[in-house]
Amino acid sequence: MPIRSILISVVPPMLTIALAGCAGAADPSGDEPTEHAASAASRGDRPHVLVANSRGDNIVAYAANGASLGDFIPPGRGRLDDPDSMVIGPDHQLYVTSGAEPATSAVLRFDARTGAFLGVFASGHGLHRPYGLAFGDDGLLYVASFLSDEIVRFDARTGGFVDVFARGDGQPGGLNGPNSLAFGPDGGLYVATEGSVAGEFPGLPSEVLRFDVTTAAHRVFVPQPEPSPSSLGFVSLLGVAFGPDCRCHQPHRCDLFVSDFANDVRRYDAATGALEQQLDTNYTGTQPSDNFTGGLAFDRRGRLFVAGFDRQAEGNPGALLRFDGVSGRPLPAHGESAAVFVAPSPLLVRPIGVLVLE
Repeated sequence: MPIRSILISVVPPMLTIALAGCAGAADPSGDEPTEHAASAASRGDRPHVLVANSRGDNIVAYAANGASLGDFIPPGRGRLDDPDSMVIGPDHQLYVTSGAEPATSAVLRFDARTGAFLGVFASGHGLHRPYGLAFGDDGLLYVASFLSDEIVRFDARTGGFVDVFARGDGQPGGLNGPNSLAFGPDGGLYVATEGSVAGEFPGLPSEVLRFDVTTAAHRVFVPQPEPSPSSLGFVSLLGVAFGPDCRCHQPHRCDLFVSDFANDVRRYDAATGALEQQLDTNYTGTQPSDNFTGGLAFDRRGRLFVAGFDRQAEGNPGALLRFDGVSGRPLPAHGESAAVFVAPSPLLVRPIGVLVLE
C-alpha cells in the first residue's frame, strides 16, 4: 500500500485559475485588513481556495481571508471518492481526480462556479488511483495513475483515451508511484514520484522526473533529498508547482516548489535542480512531526498555500498553511502562528489537493 494510505483563450471574469504573480507586483502579506472572516462568509464570498478532503469525499472552500465557506462539492456528489488533485481545464471548468479502485478511478468534471456535477470526463484504460493531472499545450490531459505506475493521456476536449504516455519499470529513476504533475516554463512535464511500485516499497528513491512530451524521454531532475528534520525518517515527494518568478520572464529566478508528504516544502532552482530553500510545514510543533503535508498551489500575489493534516488525531483533521512564495517566510492568518492560515479543523479531513481560484 502507498505511504499516503498506510500512514493514514478568453477567460471569463472572476473564474481564472491563479497564476503565480511576479515578485514585487503586490504585497503578499495576507489577510484582508478590515474585514472579519465571519462577515466575509456571511456575505457569501466566492471561493478563493479549494481543498480536497481525501477521507471526507468532498471539496471545501475558503474565502481569501480564510473564512470557511463550507462544502463546494458535498460528499459523494458525482461519484466523488477519495478526491486528490484539482485543476481548471481549458474550458474553465473544474477537473478532479477521484477513486481508489479501477472501477471508480476517474477524472470528474464539475462547474467551477457552482460545484454542479458535469459528468465523468475520463476513466478506464488502466487508470488506478489517479493522483496528479495537468492539461498540456498539445491538447491532451495527462493523468498520473498511481497504482499502475503510469501516466495516461486523454483528449483534453472529449476525454477520449489517447495512449499510455509513460510506464514505470521498477528501477531507480523510473516512474515509480507518480504523484503530482506540472508543466514547466520550458515545456517539460515534471512529475513527483513516491518511489513505490504498485503501492509497494522495494527501496526505490522518491524523486522529481522531467519528461519531454514529444519523445517521452525522461531524466531525474531532483534526486531524493535528505529526510526533513521533522519527519519520521522517510521521504515521499508529493506536490509540484512553479513559483512566482517563473511567469515574469526571469528564467534565472524561476523556482520549482515540491511538497514532501513526510514534511516540509523544498524549493529548487528550475534550471539546475539545485536545492535553494526548505520551508517548515511542521505546524504541530512536535518532534517528529504529528502532521503530514499534502499538495500546494500559488495565488496571483505569489502566496503559496499548502495542505496538511494531523496523522495522530482521530479523523485526521487538517490545516491550511500559507507562505510568501518569493521570500519563503510564513504568512499566518491574524491570530495564528507559524504558517497557519486555516487552523486545524474537522472540516478538513485528511486534505491533499489544493487549488486557488481568482
